[in-house]
Amino acid sequence: MTPKIINTKPIVIVGLKANLSFTTNGQGTAKLAKQFMPNRNHIVNRVGSEKFSIQIYDQFDYSKMSPNTLFEKWIGVEVSNAKALPCDMEVLTIPTGQYAVFNYKGKPDGFFKAWQYIHTTWLPKSGYNLDDRPHFEKLPEDYHPSNPEVEEEIWVPII
Repeated sequence: MTPKIINTKPIVIVGLKANLSFTTNGQGTAKLAKQFMPNRNHIVNRVGSEKFSIQIYDQFDYSKMSPNTLFEKWIGVEVSNAKALPCDMEVLTIPTGQYAVFNYKGKPDGFFKAWQYIHTTWLPKSGYNLDDRPHFEKLPEDYHPSNPEVEEEIWVPII
């Protein structure tokens, strides 16, 4: 897996959030998505058609993570401005920064192995360090975790 290195401008997201752990991530993300998806078309000023799956960690240290590590999970879409919010939706601004962007294509259950590879193999050898900004995945409009083969982008904040 060879990433593209991308410098971003601030990314404004409108969506829903929950506090999850790696243990509760699967069910918690599914619950957030079920709440979010029927209302996503009510979000005005959307940029693109992708959905964002975002993780915000207090301090990301792969070597200290456990199944009970807590993080803030967001499901949302990018907007040009967040002046009109649908009911219960919130705004998150992902700050400007550099990201390593990996294309993942494969079985949904293979995502974790790709994620592990990025943090245990690619990152230590890359010359980059992890930055303290949100990690996220960009998912195409037709993404569904029950598809036998999915395609998504994994965005890892680096400095």
